[in-house]
Amino acid sequence: MTTQNAATRASHSARAAVTAAERVNDAPDAATTEQGVQQQHAPDPVTASLRTDTPRQAAPAEEGTPVPDPAYAEDGTPVPDPASAEKGAAVPDSALAEEGDEHSPDAAPKAERAQDARDAVAARRGGVYEAPRSSAPRPGRAALKLALIPALTVLLATLCVASAGIGAVHVPFDEVLAGLVQPGEHQVLWQIRFPRVALAVLVGAALAVAGAGMQGVFGNPLAEPGVIGVSSGAAVGAVGAIVLGVSAFGDWSVAVSAFATGLITTFIVYGMARSQGRTEVVTLVLTGIAVNAIAWAIVGLFTFMADDQQLRSITFWNLGTLGGATWPVVAAVTPFIAAGLILTPLLSRSFDLLALGERGARHLGVDTERVRLAAIFLASLLTGASVAAAGAISFVGLVVPHLIRLLAGPGHRILLPASALAGGCVLLLADLLARTVVVPAELPIGVLTALLGGPFFLFLLRRTRKEQGGWA
Repeated sequence: MTTQNAATRASHSARAAVTAAERVNDAPDAATTEQGVQQQHAPDPVTASLRTDTPRQAAPAEEGTPVPDPAYAEDGTPVPDPASAEKGAAVPDSALAEEGDEHSPDAAPKAERAQDARDAVAARRGGVYEAPRSSAPRPGRAALKLALIPALTVLLATLCVASAGIGAVHVPFDEVLAGLVQPGEHQVLWQIRFPRVALAVLVGAALAVAGAGMQGVFGNPLAEPGVIGVSSGAAVGAVGAIVLGVSAFGDWSVAVSAFATGLITTFIVYGMARSQGRTEVVTLVLTGIAVNAIAWAIVGLFTFMADDQQLRSITFWNLGTLGGATWPVVAAVTPFIAAGLILTPLLSRSFDLLALGERGARHLGVDTERVRLAAIFLASLLTGASVAAAGAISFVGLVVPHLIRLLAGPGHRILLPASALAGGCVLLLADLLARTVVVPAELPIGVLTALLGGPFFLFLLRRTRKEQGGWA
């Protein structure tokens, strides 16, 4: 019995030894396994070549949250994490060198590699790397601002003398100056030339200041007096008075009708755009566009109803002319234009603050609704009086403020008075050309202002897009 138990135990031991030997034979080689694991986790050679600097210490991630890879610049240097730097985490030496650490030995090579990276990016874009433009004012801008108003005043006086002396009948300049002192001996100057010069200065100044005010209150460089409907409304009144034969005010019937309907149209636009005690710029502009379309449709209807003589009057009035300038006309429009020219500059500070946006201007104490209403009323007053006296003259209120901004910047304390002087100069020059290009005939002055203002405005568009990428 004892011998049988011993034999059984020996048999079990032999089977266990055979099983163990089979397991050893089936197991993979340890060296081969370790080599496979290393190959599986080996880093990419390109990534390994880029990650030669000291890595930053990543903050311990929560369980189950993937840890992001560090960011690298185009030259292969790791970019430090601002959040980690603020918390006291380690920042690589390359970041310190790029920030200007004079004691880092890698400062010069890192700066060179950064410049090489910028040059490479510029080369791929097909240009040369340029440093960002400085926001400092241009040299000489302050001196130009101080000299601009006196220079424009001298230019305006010179053009007044030249415009009074040049025409179908030439008058020497010394006689023009003598006629200012002795009005009785120079009837041609005082009855024809001087009223025309005075009306050109008034109308040009009024249109330029109205345009600058509209651009300031709307914050839109394309704004002009016609955007609020005053020009189209005045056209409706003038054309209606011509076709319907309105004579309630005698020779002043067309002018009075144009001025009244221009103001009425402006307040219709403002009233339709106003909602819950306030107006929005976008709503106001879109309402003005719609009302302008309706007004010009009415003008077209009156034109269809007019006879040949009335058509000639309508066409000449719509193109603008200073041929009807007399001292009574100048006296009639001077109070309205003078009021607009005096009161509009009082809103200069509000216009400057509106450049920050309507919300920012309100936070700085500007009553935006009151300023907008005052600016619209003054612009309609200036434009209505101008259109009533000289017809529809385009582009003066749009181009002149931009021309002054190129010279003196966007500040309205200089922009508004300089625009008034420059507007008078522009209209005097246009009237001089209108009277002398096709002597003895006379070109409509609105045609010349459009021919001069259109190309100049295209130049402004291209220049602004090239320098700033657009108007914004």
